[in-house]
Amino acid sequence: MADNGNGGAQPQAGAQPGAQPGAVRMQVLGQFIRDLSFENLVAQKGLQGGDVQPEIQVQVALDGRKRGVEHQFEVSTKFTVSSTNKLKGERLFHLELDYGGVFHIEGVPEAQIHPFLMIECPRILFPFARRIISDLTRDGGFPPLNLDVVDFVALYRQELARRAAPPAAKPAVS
Repeated sequence: MADNGNGGAQPQAGAQPGAQPGAVRMQVLGQFIRDLSFENLVAQKGLQGGDVQPEIQVQVALDGRKRGVEHQFEVSTKFTVSSTNKLKGERLFHLELDYGGVFHIEGVPEAQIHPFLMIECPRILFPFARRIISDLTRDGGFPPLNLDVVDFVALYRQELARRAAPPAAKPAVS
């Protein structure tokens, strides 16, 4: 038997060098903007820029699904950002971004793939989406909006709790 330089141990067929059995492997295959819109309501309505105290509302929605190729998944992070002038109640801008990524994921147990898609994948996509939002608000005539880091674990738990809650009873119609 010839020495292969690794102490005589033969690698297993099909094993990745240095990979642990059962280790999670994730690779980003692509990132893309699926949908993007920005409405500068100040410019559209001819509102005056003075006496502005902006209030920002941010909503985040996540979606993930398996693609037709083995071990490939698509994850979508949807951001809806609105800014309103607190003093006058006028809307300043409205932004919607649907930012997606395609991931190759191996080694994640089937029972854990959904939380993995809804937590780990958006964490990877978030800095890129934040940069797009910042550039878009700046280019739209407002100060750049740098979103705070999103806690995707808390967001996932909120969604699980919402799904587990009984549906609200509808009032009886008389």
